[in-house]
Amino acid sequence: MEETLGTTLPVFIAMTVIFGGFAAYMTGQAIANTWRPVFQVIFYCCLLAMACRFLIWGLFQGELLTLSGYLMDVLILQIIGLVSFRRTQVKKMISQYPWLYMKNGPFFWKDIEEHHP
Repeated sequence: MEETLGTTLPVFIAMTVIFGGFAAYMTGQAIANTWRPVFQVIFYCCLLAMACRFLIWGLFQGELLTLSGYLMDVLILQIIGLVSFRRTQVKKMISQYPWLYMKNGPFFWKDIEEHHP
């Protein structure tokens, strides 16, 4: 497991999932709140993964240049960032356009006209 992650599991969970995940969550919210496109979440999460790799290397003597560790970081951070982006986008759509849309689960909205013919 350490070879794949480039560090120990507790360090990976602390640095990538908790600290990096919080940054990815906030990034997804910020991008959705400013109505920017979703590809920016993907780009910024790739940069966050680089920062997580650097912190793991600098603070815990983990592997800096490990492709599998970086890809795991990117995967985890992009999932968190994209979920945050979509939830924030749904919240904004139904709060700013309540006469057009209603909530249809945590990740979707639907037209009110479809609900009330």
